[in-house]
Amino acid sequence: MKQVEENEKVTKYKLLFTAIILAVYTAGRFIPLYGVNTAVYQGSRVDADSLLMQVIGGDSYQYSIFALGISPYIISNLVSQLGILGMSSDYKAKMSPRKIQRIMLAGMLGLCIVQSFLKINGLEFVGEGNILYLLKTVAFLELIVGAMLIFWISELNKKYGIGGATVVILFNISSGITNIVRGHTGKEMLIPLLLSAVMFLIMLILENTEKRIPLQRVSIHNIYADKNYMAIKSNPVGVMPVMFSTAFFMLPRLLVDLLCFISPQNGNLAWWRDNLVLTKPLGLMIYLAIIYLLTIGFAMLMINPKDTMEQFLKSGDSIVDLHAGRPTRRYIRKTLFRMSFFSATVMCVCLGLPLLLQILGKIESTLSMLPSSIMMLSGLMCSFGREIVAIHSYDVYDHFIFI
Repeated sequence: MKQVEENEKVTKYKLLFTAIILAVYTAGRFIPLYGVNTAVYQGSRVDADSLLMQVIGGDSYQYSIFALGISPYIISNLVSQLGILGMSSDYKAKMSPRKIQRIMLAGMLGLCIVQSFLKINGLEFVGEGNILYLLKTVAFLELIVGAMLIFWISELNKKYGIGGATVVILFNISSGITNIVRGHTGKEMLIPLLLSAVMFLIMLILENTEKRIPLQRVSIHNIYADKNYMAIKSNPVGVMPVMFSTAFFMLPRLLVDLLCFISPQNGNLAWWRDNLVLTKPLGLMIYLAIIYLLTIGFAMLMINPKDTMEQFLKSGDSIVDLHAGRPTRRYIRKTLFRMSFFSATVMCVCLGLPLLLQILGKIESTLSMLPSSIMMLSGLMCSFGREIVAIHSYDVYDHFIFI
């Protein structure tokens, strides 16, 4: 047996690959769609709604080839995963990863077509007449190809880099924070910065604390028998609901935009389109309601009480002082509901308070997204940091080869 003299530094190569992916993504964000009159959008006002869309989109003004951003990928991936989680264990075992990916890609392509169609009809182009139709067709195809390219580089980063698609969202949030603070005085930023600091600490606490449910394992009969537990984070599914809520918030808006395009003279549809934004009370309430539903729903699906109960029944393990079977299922469900409801309430307060203040005119619209962005960034950085630590731990081990 001979020890390898120099270990392969996996962390270094993964970080380098992720940096290349981000360089490609950054370049795409600065390539405008063919024929778009970019002068119309230069110096345009960026409000809270635009900055929220930037979390899952490619740029603030939404006229680059990456304008659809990662939203089609996120929504189609979420819907496919939720569909799989709702299936029986036997049926899930028969689903191959390739089949799941084909289903997700089909949904993603459908979303890309609808979003691209609505996007090009909301942009200003330099041509007229037949030339305009040609420019819109080219831009339509560019948007679809751009979304597929984002999907491809995200999958590559998942395999060879760090963070998967999360790193794209992190980059978008970081860019959004830069756009937020640019051009504002210290006095204007005082309240948003204070709120940001509070939300940063709250998210760190939620991400790094957990509830430990003591377990009794039949296979352990030593001094460690009393140290077994089932851990559930104080924030059971992290900031994932916040990210997905941004994508899901686009769905009713997408539907209303499509209906407005079909029936442009309908006043009721125009009212819904104007109010389904974060700068209006209706849009804010719908956004917060989506966060509640997704946080509780994700917790129940990701930490499935039924599956956990079945695993205990098969292994013979149980929660201390609690019978296996339905009592265990009810206990886990109630615990998850309480924790996820508390987590959703905290996140909704953190997200909703600055947005409410900007509706009331207490803080500037752009700055109202700073606390929310800091909260999402801190939550994602915790997950990203844990992944780097896990990969780095691989590098500290001595590698051996056998001869």
